[in-house]
Amino acid sequence: MAGALDGILVVALEQAVAAPYCTSRLAQGGARVIKIERPEGDFARGYDRAVGGSSSYFVWLNAGKESLALNLKDAADLALLERMLARADVFVQNFAPGAVDRLGLGPDRLAAINPRLITCAITGYGTSGPYADMKAYDLLIQAESALCAVTGGPEAPSRVGVSVVDIGTGMQAYAAILDALIARGRDGHGRRIDLSMFDCTAEWMAVPLLQTRYGGKAPARVGVAHPTIAPYGAFAARDGRQVVISIQNEREWVRFADRFLGPGIAADPRFADGVARVANRDALDAMVARAFAQVDIDTLAAELARIDVAFGRLRTVEDALVHPVLAWAPVDVEGRSFEVPRPGSGMPVDWRGHVPAIDEHGPALRAEFAG
Repeated sequence: MAGALDGILVVALEQAVAAPYCTSRLAQGGARVIKIERPEGDFARGYDRAVGGSSSYFVWLNAGKESLALNLKDAADLALLERMLARADVFVQNFAPGAVDRLGLGPDRLAAINPRLITCAITGYGTSGPYADMKAYDLLIQAESALCAVTGGPEAPSRVGVSVVDIGTGMQAYAAILDALIARGRDGHGRRIDLSMFDCTAEWMAVPLLQTRYGGKAPARVGVAHPTIAPYGAFAARDGRQVVISIQNEREWVRFADRFLGPGIAADPRFADGVARVANRDALDAMVARAFAQVDIDTLAAELARIDVAFGRLRTVEDALVHPVLAWAPVDVEGRSFEVPRPGSGMPVDWRGHVPAIDEHGPALRAEFAG
């Protein structure tokens, strides 16, 4: 089946994770994505050597793209990029603020060479203001946005275990580009999109920020528990394996309490509603822990499913590798076959799984876009 973005040409001056995540979604939607790399390559190529000697990050984010290495300080290479942009539909870049402008590719120049071009610039903190020139990597934004402050256990803040800032920003960029393509289909005009990693993460932080600003108290760090819902968290079964429960409404609470905690507990004033349960979390968690410790995890999971209570097993990464729902998609890396987790977009398109070497498509692209 044809992809929704077949015929769309994307030129990406990208590195690391945020912009490559965005363009990987565009590629899987059917767009043709030309990845512009420095002569030494995207530095994410060197993050690790886990996938047959190649970087797990790069393999994950760059399948289905074409690679062209350019030295943009060279006039001929810069002219080649301009010719490509003149024919492109979308230009994505996540270089430092002002870097593309200094190449002579500011908004006015891009609009002049291609009025239909949709441009998407991803920065750390925006293009102006006191933080505009700050270096911005995933962990730094997690720290600055207070995401670390609400992550981890009571003893210390923590980084979210995957590059959630980069991924979230890439998702926002992908959505914004799709919006712009729809709008261009109506009026024929290009669009300018400016996204900052900080803004995207701060918006995700809306609940703790609002709770602190208007409620007067920042949410506590509670590990895999929840600061405003109880019972919610990980509890060990008799065999030591852990299950996470999430009681989100009163009907579910009554079913759970009647089955596991005993007669009358559901109506106990200490646990009468969500606010009361959070206020008496320690007593409630102790009761849940005692009940769960009486049965093995398979029996516990079966019973939670039977009474329709939300739960999940607290798995290790090794456990997740054999998860019954985990689906994989093939990729080709330097002639060898590997697999990556299947994209979650749900788009009915064929996986285009070749991961390009540095400048693999350079000769063909230079010929295609010759002056």
